[in-house]
Amino acid sequence: MPVSLGELAVRFGCELRGDPDLPIERVATLAGADPGALAFIANPKFRAQLATTRAGAVIVDAATADVARRPVLVAENPYATYARIAALLHPPPVREPGVHPAAYVAPLARIDGSAHVGAHASIGGGTRIGARAVIGAGCVIEEDCEIADDVRLVARVVICRGTRIGARTIVQPGAVIGGDGFGFAPQRGAWVKVPQVGGVTIGADVEIGSNTTIDRGAIEDTVIEDGVKLDNQIQIGHNVRIGAHSALAGCVGVSGSVTIGKRCQLGGAVGVAGHLTICDDVAVTGYSLVSGSITEPGVYSSGMPAIPAQAWRRSVARLHRLDRLTGRVAALERQAGKEQDD
Repeated sequence: MPVSLGELAVRFGCELRGDPDLPIERVATLAGADPGALAFIANPKFRAQLATTRAGAVIVDAATADVARRPVLVAENPYATYARIAALLHPPPVREPGVHPAAYVAPLARIDGSAHVGAHASIGGGTRIGARAVIGAGCVIEEDCEIADDVRLVARVVICRGTRIGARTIVQPGAVIGGDGFGFAPQRGAWVKVPQVGGVTIGADVEIGSNTTIDRGAIEDTVIEDGVKLDNQIQIGHNVRIGAHSALAGCVGVSGSVTIGKRCQLGGAVGVAGHLTICDDVAVTGYSLVSGSITEPGVYSSGMPAIPAQAWRRSVARLHRLDRLTGRVAALERQAGKEQDD
């Protein structure tokens, strides 16, 4: 249903420059928008597209408003404002309350009457499902779990026993929360499984991406605090704690017993070795390896950017000669020292 530009300006605290009665039906990119769409610009490199966009209106910052030739909503943070307007114009599908006939609900499970349980979902005994929660098709929730109000498990999500999920959290398809951590004790060349008796506690307003896995704690819980955002295909080991409002990009691997502080950002494919601590307000760029604790806020990197293959081969060849070169330099330094002594 269209919303007027004036209503959007009032609701989201923007300065309006243009026709307040202009109807907005959807969001779109600058290049792909039509007169019924709202676009945004947050990166100056796209500013040239303002001259050619067909968008009905554009969300901009104050520095860009004067060069736009379209109606604009002026916002301090155009991207965040776009996200909130997009959520209004493109809400998730409404799921009718009730339990699908093809779902299984254990006798001792408690499901709020306003919740939705989809086809082929399975709800274990002792589990509690809160108000307006959506349990999508094929989800499995084991025994003694707590799913708070307005949680949305999209589809085929597995929630293992004793897991607690806070309000308004979203879990995308294929995620597994609360599976056993990688705990094995070596004995005479073999491995003895260590029982994983902890659980997983997830705060409010968390989002967990598709096929991400979060292991249960070995003794105490694995903890994901409020507002954390996890991308797709992330591995979180047992007894990890991730601080509030941190964000981890795709394919990050966090080993067991790591503590990550608040408001941290880990780029794609970052690896974190076990039993480390990363303090608040740390950013780690993509493909980096964190092999020691980080105690000072800032930006950290270790991955090598791609270079032409021929240059890479030369660099590797030089690297293999590094020990020999170091020995030669040490020999020259010793010889120079002897000569000086003479």
